Amino acid sequence: MDKKLVKAINEQITKEMYSSYLYLSMAAYFESIGLEGFSYWMKLQAQEEIIHGMKFFDYLNERGEKVILGAIDKPPVNFKSVVDVFKKTLEHEQLVTASINNLYSIANKVNDNASTIFLQWFINEQVEEEKNAMDILGKLKYVKAETAGMLMLDKELAARPQPILDPKAQ
Repeated sequence: MDKKLVKAINEQITKEMYSSYLYLSMAAYFESIGLEGFSYWMKLQAQEEIIHGMKFFDYLNERGEKVILGAIDKPPVNFKSVVDVFKKTLEHEQLVTASINNLYSIANKVNDNASTIFLQWFINEQVEEEKNAMDILGKLKYVKAETAGMLMLDKELAARPQPILDPKAQ
């Protein structure tokens, strides 16, 4: 594999693990304000990000490349509101999308067809990730500060199904 692509995938592993850490921090915020459904949703999001990181981890190993783990930055711990959290979630997912698109671009430039095929799954996943954040933000606009509406949305988010924890199964 091209060394620039290997380096970028190693960096992506760290980004995915940071994403998990970020979503755990958001889950902690929701726990602190009594929104357990929102917290549950974020905890599952954190699990998904670990799965994504492991998919990259396994891919490098399958290609005979060395995995080099980077340091994970401390995520923010203070949030202004539920809306603020989901605005930050959407912004973060847009950054991840840009990073995945960059990986795809590198793989294309070095004519690594196996990697472009592998990365297609992540491109599709990012469309879903951004849509999920936008959908919740849209619902929050309707709810505003209405307590009953916020509790109904909390209950809805608590019904999110568990992700499949095997990175090879997705």
